[in-house]
Amino acid sequence: MITVVGVDGRALSPLARARLAEATVLAGSDRLLERVRPLPGGARVVGGPLGRAVAAHREYGGRLVVLAGGDPGFFGAVAELRGHGVVPEVIPAPSLVSQAFARAGLAWEDALVVTGGRLDRVANACRAHHKVAVLVAPGVGPAEIARELAPTTPRTLIVYEDLGGPDERITHSRMGEATTRPWKNPEVVLVLDPLHRGPDGPAWVAGARTGPAGWARDFAGSGLDPVVRAFVLARLGPRLGDLVWDVGAGGGEIAVECALLGAAVVAVEPEEEACARLRRTVIAHGVKVALARGRAPAALEPLADPDAVFVAGGGPEVVAACAARSPRSLVCALRTAEQADRVLEVLREHGYRAESVRIATSWTTGGETGGGGTGDDRGEMGGSGEEETGGRGGGRRPPGPGPVFVVCATGRGLEKIIDP
Repeated sequence: MITVVGVDGRALSPLARARLAEATVLAGSDRLLERVRPLPGGARVVGGPLGRAVAAHREYGGRLVVLAGGDPGFFGAVAELRGHGVVPEVIPAPSLVSQAFARAGLAWEDALVVTGGRLDRVANACRAHHKVAVLVAPGVGPAEIARELAPTTPRTLIVYEDLGGPDERITHSRMGEATTRPWKNPEVVLVLDPLHRGPDGPAWVAGARTGPAGWARDFAGSGLDPVVRAFVLARLGPRLGDLVWDVGAGGGEIAVECALLGAAVVAVEPEEEACARLRRTVIAHGVKVALARGRAPAALEPLADPDAVFVAGGGPEVVAACAARSPRSLVCALRTAEQADRVLEVLREHGYRAESVRIATSWTTGGETGGGGTGDDRGEMGGSGEEETGGRGGGRRPPGPGPVFVVCATGRGLEKIIDP
């Protein structure tokens, strides 16, 4: 038999203590072993990966008892044992995350819970979300998180050390303090946005919010037609854990849509008027977008490495600077085939597979009478334009400035080129 016992600093239950007394093989960290003393005299203590303990149990028989912090079914030993083909008996304790939020007096149905050895992915979740619980892992602790988020993402940290143990310490820390303070056995870090406003209504799902009701929206005064933006978003592939750069962000339409899809976003924009419009768009859609005011490529230098980049402003030198940071995908929107050819050359020099896609759109809105656009009234749209309406719902958009050339670069070539 294999039993997993959750340990939270309190005395073990009678059942958990009985299982511990039966152990012939015992697995757990030194800190957890110390918390459950006295240990059974005849048990073999096996350290390292759980696979070693499972192998020892198969060799020696008897009962394997695995000690885990908090709820072992939540980012814990149960999943690892199931991966070894084992269906264990589980005696849980309250999870470290639930204890952390309880100590802070905070609800946590709207919190993300993240862990793992990829600091960039954890930091991007903290950039995108207002309330994140980080289960500490090697290289992903309070100092590393604060260092990665500063200075573009101001957050408050609550650090829990030896949670539930005799040396428990809870520290409310600012970013600068967290990077320099010595930490002892941190287990959980709550990363909170102090400026976040509360939810508009009661939550019905825990964790990350549901996706947007629609995407490739028709923003007023947008520099890109919704059809073009839909294609750009599809090639960027923004998702939770990603960092997206929107270079030459303008009013922030791409930035906002990427944020609505769960990504962390930095919008790079030099013009004050565009920055003001971007701020209004971000606030109106209730998302988080960091604004880097400046002109690329210089403004890109202090930013964290991106997973995906959209370039709407700047020439080949800006594209080269973005490509040098090795994003997974890089997408540019250009007005002429000659511009697209120059960008393609730059991207291929940086080792990308790149293709140019020409997109031209025509818009009409249905209607029974009046100025509805049909036949020769249809106009091409490749950029901005307000919708005209006539009669009782008929309408069309005025002709745009022509087709848009979207250059897409990834590790794989596009399966299909769209050329209406």
